[in-house]
Amino acid sequence: MTQEFIKSLLLSSGEILKKGFGSISTIKIKQDQSNVVTEFDFKSERNITELILKQYPQHNILGEENGFVDHQSEYTWIIDPLDGTSNYASQIPWFGVLIALLKNDTPILAGAYLPMSDELYLAEKGKGSFKNDVAIHVNNESNLKNLLCVYSLDFSENLQKTAREVDIMKNLVRHCRNLRSTNSLVDFCYVAEGKFGAAINQTMKIWDIAATSLILEEAGAKVTDIAGKPIDFRLYENAAEQNFTAIAAPPQIHTQIMMSVIP
Repeated sequence: MTQEFIKSLLLSSGEILKKGFGSISTIKIKQDQSNVVTEFDFKSERNITELILKQYPQHNILGEENGFVDHQSEYTWIIDPLDGTSNYASQIPWFGVLIALLKNDTPILAGAYLPMSDELYLAEKGKGSFKNDVAIHVNNESNLKNLLCVYSLDFSENLQKTAREVDIMKNLVRHCRNLRSTNSLVDFCYVAEGKFGAAINQTMKIWDIAATSLILEEAGAKVTDIAGKPIDFRLYENAAEQNFTAIAAPPQIHTQIMMSVIP
C-alpha cells in the first residue's frame, strides 16, 4: 500500500476521463437534478476497482457507483471515480479522481488527480501533502478578510436547509475577500495548496471528503464538520447514504469562521 500504487490508480483513471472529455453519450440523473452520472463514472470506477482487487483482493472497497464490497478487512478503499460530474458533463475542466485508503476508521493514504491540468495530489498520514512531488501547505494569511473562500451549494428539496446555507454564505462573503466555487475536489485541493483560504460544503458523501480531508490536514488545515467537530469516518451500514459537512481552513482562519460565519 504505497503512494506509487495509489498514484498509478489515479493516473490510469485520469487518462480514461481525459480521453472521454467532450464525448459523453449518456447523462443520467441519480438522486436529484444536481446529481448526475455518465458512462465515464462507471468506466473509471471499474478500472480502479479491478486494479485494487488484483493487488489487494482481501481489502474492502466503497465506490460511489457500485457501493460497498465488504471483505471484513481493516482496510477500505474509498473511491470517487469522477468528482465533479456535472462540470465534466458540461465540458468544464473542474473534475478529477479521488481515492482514499482507510485503516479501520482513519484515512491513512489519499490522492486526488486533476487530469486536464495534470495536477496530482498525494498525502500519507504523518508524512505531509504533495502536489506533483512538491510539498504544499495552506495559506499563512492570518485574517479571513484577505482570503478568497469557497462555498459550494447544491440543490435541496428542503427549502429551510437552503435558506440556512444562504445565511452562512452571506456571513462568509461579508468577512472574506470574495467567494468562489467549482463545487468539486478542486476547491479543497486549492485550500490545501494555499490558493483558497477556506472551503465549506454541506452536501457531500464519504467519497467526496475521505481523500481530501487527509490531503488538507497533512497540508496544515483544520477539517471539521459544520459544527466544528471531527469528521466521523466510521463505516456504518448506510455509509454510502450518509451526508457529510465540512469546513476546511488553516487553524486560525477556521476559528474566525466558527466565530463570525457559522450561526
